[in-house]
Amino acid sequence: MKRKLISLSPKQFLTSIAPFAIVAIYVSVSFSILINSILTGTMTKQCEVLAEEVEYEVKQAFEPPSLAINVMAGTISRDKKWDKDSVEAIVKSTAEIYPQCSSVFFVSARDVATKNGYLITSDNYTPPAGWSQSNKPWFSNAVNAKGAVAAAGPYENDRFGAGTLILTFSRAIYDSENEFIGVVGCDISLANLSAAVKGRKVSANSHVELIDSTGVFLTNDDPASILKKNYFDVWTLGKKYTVASYLDGKVKAFTEGKLFYCVRQVGVSPWFVVIEGPTSDFTSRYYTEMLLVNIITIFIILACIGYSTWNMNKMRAKEKELGDKMYAETQNLVVAAKENAATSQDQSAAVKEIVATMEDNNALSENISTKVKDVAQVASKTSEDVADGVRYLELNVAQLHEIADANQKTIDGIKSLGDKIENVWDIVSLINSVADQTKIIAFNAELEASSAGEAGKNFHIVASEIRRLADNITDSTKEIKDRITEIQQGSDSLILASESGTVKIQEGYESAKSLEERFASIKNASEITAGSAGDITTIIQQQAGASEQILVTLRQIAAGVENFTAATENISSSSQNLKIIANELNKQNAKIAGQEGDDE
Repeated sequence: MKRKLISLSPKQFLTSIAPFAIVAIYVSVSFSILINSILTGTMTKQCEVLAEEVEYEVKQAFEPPSLAINVMAGTISRDKKWDKDSVEAIVKSTAEIYPQCSSVFFVSARDVATKNGYLITSDNYTPPAGWSQSNKPWFSNAVNAKGAVAAAGPYENDRFGAGTLILTFSRAIYDSENEFIGVVGCDISLANLSAAVKGRKVSANSHVELIDSTGVFLTNDDPASILKKNYFDVWTLGKKYTVASYLDGKVKAFTEGKLFYCVRQVGVSPWFVVIEGPTSDFTSRYYTEMLLVNIITIFIILACIGYSTWNMNKMRAKEKELGDKMYAETQNLVVAAKENAATSQDQSAAVKEIVATMEDNNALSENISTKVKDVAQVASKTSEDVADGVRYLELNVAQLHEIADANQKTIDGIKSLGDKIENVWDIVSLINSVADQTKIIAFNAELEASSAGEAGKNFHIVASEIRRLADNITDSTKEIKDRITEIQQGSDSLILASESGTVKIQEGYESAKSLEERFASIKNASEITAGSAGDITTIIQQQAGASEQILVTLRQIAAGVENFTAATENISSSSQNLKIIANELNKQNAKIAGQEGDDE
């Protein structure tokens, strides 16, 4: 007699499979949605962090030129007697203090093409004949900015090497009467921009570049693309954004199709950090793992279906072998079946509890991962702030040394000049006294000579000469007074130098304030790090509790297995008893066998 592999009806078979299939589909779909959501959040978050870091590096690259221009403009505008030589000295010293600038320069308000205008550069550049600053963008931008720092470029400048791209920062200078004096400026190589983004990636195949407000590349791995190609022509943004809507100054991080994008404006400049890359850099590995989890889940469910089908087949076979004459033994089998059913229910509840606990454990693990990433990012930011604080501190110390030297020289000069003035006044007083006495003597001599008549004529001439000499001495005294006035003017110049020293002290104080703010940022970052560490500790504790719950559930499953084993032994004992009445069931067995043949 041929036995059927599955003796269940189609309805019973589908009823046993449907719950497992529904659970499998739910777990697979939920897991896929969860993984995709986590990956999308991770991609956008990493893009935003990298864009912020690049913006910070670009600002750091252009901060020294801005400081150089402001210091130079302030020094020249406060000098009431500025001339070409003094401006040249200021330009040279500024270039030495700020070596980040390829060139520091000053151009007069008057056109260089005329004989009254002039250009002074730190590298002693001599402009060609007919050169005029009025047609230079950096000059017109500075004039239009009215005292604020303006940027121009990038543009090619072969003076610093063939094909070298230069950015120029400039500022217009006005004297105390708000009269336009000229423009100071600083040239910086565009390579400093490339250094800010070079080697930075979100993933293996991502791109990080700088573009201007029209989308033209300012940095690119291919030098031929810089200032030649457009970001919106080379990279694919789909149809979601136009140039105006994408470069509107708002930070954007999103995924579209198989690519992820990010854009961030660099401060208030017309430059933008753009990031693009394939989402497969993040998803390929996780999708493989997700597929493996789904396969394992399906395999477990199929095993459960097979076991359930086999178990039901066995029970059906025993039902067919028993009959009306096996009532007592059937009762034993019913009891055993009930025990199996109770055990199966306990096992089902335990399995569900394991699934729920494992889901909680998975969520906790993901939360831990997020917190650890936050801590790592904050620690990185803290390290950068500390490095910046050290650089600012060194700059502040150098400025304070310069201020101390300048003030000391001013004080020494004022003291020396005061001593000289005192000595000169003593001499002038003595000369005036002698001149007055000489005039009195000459006057008396002329009176005596007049009284003597013809005999005193010659003496009268001598007295007149003496009086004329006294008049000359008085005139010389007046000239000495003029010289003293010039010395006093020199003293006033020294006082102005002291005021310049006071301004430098104020600048040093501002640098110290900036240092204080950066260390405050470090303090805030440390506090955030401590808070994140506390959160991680709490999460780990929660995960330990979840592990304990898993252990309790597994113990319940073990107890259920023991009950199932006892029930199986009971069924086996009943089967042995059935052998005694096997002969009496031949007819019933033959009838059952005939029914199974009809079913086939």
